[in-house]
Order: sequence, then C-alpha cells, then structure tokens
Amino acid sequence: MTKSLQIFKSAFTSIYPELNEKEWEYLSNNCQQLQVPAKSVIIEEHKIQKHLFFLTSGLVRGYYTDKNGEEITIRFINNNGWVTHYSALILNKTSNYIFQTLEPSEIIALPYSIVQKGYDKFKGLEKVGRLIAERVLITLQERIEGFQFLTAEERYLAFIENYPELFNRVSLSHLSTYLGIKRQSLTRIRKKLLTR
Repeated sequence: MTKSLQIFKSAFTSIYPELNEKEWEYLSNNCQQLQVPAKSVIIEEHKIQKHLFFLTSGLVRGYYTDKNGEEITIRFINNNGWVTHYSALILNKTSNYIFQTLEPSEIIALPYSIVQKGYDKFKGLEKVGRLIAERVLITLQERIEGFQFLTAEERYLAFIENYPELFNRVSLSHLSTYLGIKRQSLTRIRKKLLTR
C-alpha cells in the first residue's frame, strides 16, 4: 500500500475505527492517486464536482472572486484534509468556489457515485459519510462564529493557534482575505503583536 493510501485509510479509521477490510477494499479499489503540481485547479467554479478529494500532502486554497474582481479565500486545506464544496457535491449542484493547489500536492480522488453506492452497500460507509459531513459543518460554523464574535486581531491569533503549520506557507494576501481583514490592517496587527 502506498503512503498516500495509508494516510487515506487512516483518515477513515480516525473517524470510523470499525472500518472493515471489505469496506476499505471497496474504497481503495475505486479511488485514484494524483500527483498535482502547484497552481492546479482541483474544483472549478460553476462546474459540477464529480469527486470527493482528499489531500494527503501539500496545500490547497478554496476561494471565490467577488463583484470587484477580488479573490476571497474561504478555506485552506492542509495535509490530511477533505477538498470539497460539500453542499454542492451532495446536491449535485455547481460549485461556487475554486479549489487550487498552492504547493505540489498528492490527492486521492474518489468518485462521488462510488461513495453513494458504498452507502447502500455498506452501513459503515453511510456512517462515515455522516461523520465527514458533521466535521465539514463544524468547520463552517466555527468560521461563521469567528466573524460574528471575534475582532480582527482575535481572528488572526486564532488562525495562528489553530493552524501553526500554515503560518509561513500562505501569502499575506490570501490570509487577509481569509480573515476578512484588509492587508494593511493585518500588517499593523502583526507589527503590534511583535512589539508586545
């Protein structure tokens, strides 16, 4: 088994330790391992997503372009993360977002049709799907509440605390749009924190 497949299997067993060999065989036989260069688009805006993607190494950014032509980052996906516009995937709708690699990345692609058949075939996989959806929902809720209840500085500090491995891997421009802070304001916040 390749390192990427071992990481992929661990992602399933971390949320569903009861994953059995038949379930794993079904998943592993139907997925594709991809070596993806930096700046490659994984999910296109206004297109229907046909695969559930899992990042085993590298870095991916999810974003959209607003009315003024500015790219707004909605998510960074680091090693061992799901790359998906989940609601669009499960509703078979076009994605509102672009997901693009920021670094050379290794990705597992699993056709969503296989996932759906797996739900019917294996009760355990149905549970895995629910647990993944719950994690996506929690991440989304935390992001919304960050904008509702935290100041710009608090959002920045929370990002550093929650994603210390990303601090030097994402550009200031991408980070500022992710945090909802103007780049100049983010620079001031960083300088202020350095002087403390």
